[in-house]
Amino acid sequence: MYRPAEGEQPLHQRLQKKHAKPHIMEEWVGKVYTTLCILVLVVTIVAIVYFVASRGLSTFLVNGVSLSGLLTGLKWDPEGDIPLFGALPFIFGSFSTSLLAALIAAPLGCCAAIFMTQIMPGFGRRVLQPVIELLAGIPSVVYGFVGLTVIVPLLRSTFPGQGIGIAAGALVLSVMILPTITTIATDALASLPFGLKEGSYALGATRWQTIYRIVIPTTLPSLLTGVVLGMSRAFGEALAVQMVIGNAPHIPHSLFESASTLTSAITLGMGNTVMGSAHNNALWSLALILLLMTFVFVFVVRFLERRNKR
Repeated sequence: MYRPAEGEQPLHQRLQKKHAKPHIMEEWVGKVYTTLCILVLVVTIVAIVYFVASRGLSTFLVNGVSLSGLLTGLKWDPEGDIPLFGALPFIFGSFSTSLLAALIAAPLGCCAAIFMTQIMPGFGRRVLQPVIELLAGIPSVVYGFVGLTVIVPLLRSTFPGQGIGIAAGALVLSVMILPTITTIATDALASLPFGLKEGSYALGATRWQTIYRIVIPTTLPSLLTGVVLGMSRAFGEALAVQMVIGNAPHIPHSLFESASTLTSAITLGMGNTVMGSAHNNALWSLALILLLMTFVFVFVVRFLERRNKR
């Protein structure tokens, strides 16, 4: 039997020391790589916020437009003899289409998630979930074309007006945000502790009573998180909404009149303005409003997640 000489380390300690050096190097390489990635992300986010904020604030600091005039003004005419920068019609269009889309998509997404996790989990997970997730990969211009050729004529033949407007934009957006709401709701329902449902069944509750009184209240913060993320997705969508909403800068009196959103105003006007002009700065101000609204949605999601962990 091999015995180490006096002062010599045992064989297993020498092997551990030999393999320890590569692992230490791998750990350091991993730490340096992830730290660099985080630094790049932080610098990119700070640069984007600074760039958009510096351009957007030029409307107030350089061109002398008041904040209340931009947020509450009803008239948008940057190239007129007296330039007017009222962005309230765009803000109203963005909020109305996003809220209406969330009201349409939230029940559909949550019911689909309940079906896939509580009623028919095998069939739902194998067939329905991949189909719903495929909707997230379809380009927004395809949604716009479908809305323009199917939804707009349908609304035109059913309701008064030309079919374009907030209703058409909300219907298109509701389909686009459906995968976001369904996926988050499915993950939340699937992670529910099994003992909760077993306890409800043991007390004599039926499956629907368990879903209505146990499953949904327990996962409600996560379900609301999915709805808020869906609204954030709808609020920032530009091309599909632009194709079906009409792009008229005024507050409509019904869901079937032309309207406009912040994103459609930016995409339609940014290419026709001179950098540094009052019109261009006003469009950057609209982009700054979009950015701030994104922060609001993120804060709401973080609040709901923190409440869900309690």
